[in-house]
Amino acid sequence: MTIRVLLADDQALVRAGFRSLLRRGREIEVVGEAASGDEAVRLARTLRPDVVLMDIRMPGLDGLAATERIVTDPAMSGCRVIILTTFETDEYVFAALRAGASGFLTKEIEPAQLRQAVGIVAAGEALLSPSVTRRVVEQFAHRPVAATDTGARLAVLTEREREVLRLVATGLTNDQIAGRLFISPLTAKTHITRAIGKLGVRDRVQLVILAYETGLVRPGTPAEPPD
Repeated sequence: MTIRVLLADDQALVRAGFRSLLRRGREIEVVGEAASGDEAVRLARTLRPDVVLMDIRMPGLDGLAATERIVTDPAMSGCRVIILTTFETDEYVFAALRAGASGFLTKEIEPAQLRQAVGIVAAGEALLSPSVTRRVVEQFAHRPVAATDTGARLAVLTEREREVLRLVATGLTNDQIAGRLFISPLTAKTHITRAIGKLGVRDRVQLVILAYETGLVRPGTPAEPPD
């Protein structure tokens, strides 16, 4: 199936670059381009793309507000947003993930990685790069959380689902989680899917944020459990 992509960036040269890179993938079609957040929302409503590559800083409605409008509009429920940022520590990235973005990429991403990222998000997965996403989430998730909050939000999970959630939040992939827990990747994915449903969150990115907000994982927690 062809993945329909909308590009949203206020710089025409940047849009042209991404358009050229994406067109090298036969399964990807760039269906539109927007130079502002307002235009991105309008085109998303009319073109119904599968994925929007959204710049954060644009004139008028910024990428953060545009993302929130797109993902909260029932008419665009199948549209997913990937945030594009120049700097890995952009202060708006965490807020964009909270708004419902399915992940984010730096503009220095390699062509093959960009096409792969679009495919991952279009397939309904969230884009979590341990080298980028975890660093940003940790930086902006520093807030005291009462121990009772953890129990209240996560009480619906089984012990194994909590264990999988902790590993997801530390940046591990399904295959890595499977290897750590001696289960199959499909079983790991099933646990994640069940956790998403029980906790009422949108996707894997939202799971990570919840893990930090509830205190299940603290900034700086290593993926490898201590001896």
